[in-house]
Amino acid sequence: MTNYAAYNAWANESFVNWLQAKPAELLTQETPSSYSSLVKTLNHILAVQEFWECVITETPLTSGRYLTQEFDAAEIFATMVTQSHAMAAHIATLSDAALAKEITLDYPWVKGTLPCYEIVQHCYNHSNYHRAQLSTIARSLGITDVPMSDYSFYNLVVKQGVMA
Repeated sequence: MTNYAAYNAWANESFVNWLQAKPAELLTQETPSSYSSLVKTLNHILAVQEFWECVITETPLTSGRYLTQEFDAAEIFATMVTQSHAMAAHIATLSDAALAKEITLDYPWVKGTLPCYEIVQHCYNHSNYHRAQLSTIARSLGITDVPMSDYSFYNLVVKQGVMA
């Protein structure tokens, strides 16, 4: 889980660094997708990560990001990087027992009990799914320099410098 959390933070930061260099009008240009622009998709990733972080840390959700209709790309970029690394740092502190701890979910959209590590996996798989959508949206806008963000690339090239 520690490695997967570090991978997620790296991938999010890679996408933020890539998107920060793009023209503002491309970030907000509407396209057919679940979240209809690059900035809306990134905001969704962040909103869901903030939610699951609160579930994992058993703290109240204070962010209203999920309900926002106003999107500030610079704020989303900065918060995405900070939140992703902070969550990865928290995951790194969890013992095996803490990762196995059952967490009860009682929200309108999800009810049940899961071990913490499965919530962590779900959170990061969700982020990865929407990073793939960012790639597709970008390509539909004519942006072709999408960063490599595969988990194996992270493990072999970024961490180990192998396949370089």
